[in-house]
Amino acid sequence: MDTRSSLRTSVRLADSRELIYFDDEPGHDRSAPDPRPLPAHRPRSELRFDPVMGEWVVMAAHRQNRTHLPAQSECPLCPSAGGRHSEIPAADYHVVTFENRFPSLGGPPAGGRCEVVCFTSEHGSSFSLLPDRRLETVARAWTDRTAELNRLSGTEYVFIFENRGVEIGTTLHHPHGQIYAYPFVPASAARALEMARRHRAEQGSCLFCSIVAAERTGERVVARTDRFIAFVPEAARWPYEVHVYPYRHVTGLPELEPGERSELMVLYRDVLRRFDRLFDAPAPYIAHLQQAPARADAGLAHLYFRIFTPRRAEGRLKYLAASESGAGAFINDVLPEEAARRLRAAG
Repeated sequence: MDTRSSLRTSVRLADSRELIYFDDEPGHDRSAPDPRPLPAHRPRSELRFDPVMGEWVVMAAHRQNRTHLPAQSECPLCPSAGGRHSEIPAADYHVVTFENRFPSLGGPPAGGRCEVVCFTSEHGSSFSLLPDRRLETVARAWTDRTAELNRLSGTEYVFIFENRGVEIGTTLHHPHGQIYAYPFVPASAARALEMARRHRAEQGSCLFCSIVAAERTGERVVARTDRFIAFVPEAARWPYEVHVYPYRHVTGLPELEPGERSELMVLYRDVLRRFDRLFDAPAPYIAHLQQAPARADAGLAHLYFRIFTPRRAEGRLKYLAASESGAGAFINDVLPEEAARRLRAAG
């Protein structure tokens, strides 16, 4: 049996959306149908361009009525069981990805695609509690989706991210993340690529490799492995913010060897556990992967994780006030060197 086929099963939900099971090992039956009477899936987002800021804005008014903090008995990301049918038809699963029922992108006006990634069938778990084997499955799913979505016509940038905690606006408690296939390169990624282009023109080298070289022996290092490093950036915007880089220059997950992917995921999990130990766990956080755009300027990019929590102290959150939201100028309440020291101690 083909290994990829035995570990990856693509099915269709009742409204024609694609769902893919990624299994830890072969031998699982993923043939359960979706019996729900759902209307046809027709995303209706649109893009509008802000001529002052030079940025695209997504209009997705249909998301106003999406599911919001349901009880566990009504969770759409738990497996289907006991006569209750969720987004996942199987009675159990390891990792699944599926097209979002309430997507920010998609459809003829906007283009693009939004997918949900569920890391575990256990509602009360978290990414930081996943075993090594499950980390490998998540990495395999992320890599698969990066490659597949990059091949879609109209995709310009694949953005993998995870949000946890009502403090940052999560609407579902079940451990999950999302993947956006943007039909444009989003503003933050475009700005980083422009800075990388300037650095290469002036210094003849990769901006991100230069950052890694400068940080690898400094006081802002939080943790490291043989091939990856986690550190608080010198100009961190958030009180507790960590970046995780490979030492070698790779532009995206598909370029990593399986052993490298596993090592990256273990270090990512380690950082999340340190966040939980800082204050009153579970820590709210946002984590995302920066990868190469699908087409232009791919060689300028460098793969890395960015993880931050809005918690600045016990029981206190950092809010984006006028300077951050209005002027775009971040003000950090914690020195990056002190944040790194505390995160090292939390290990």
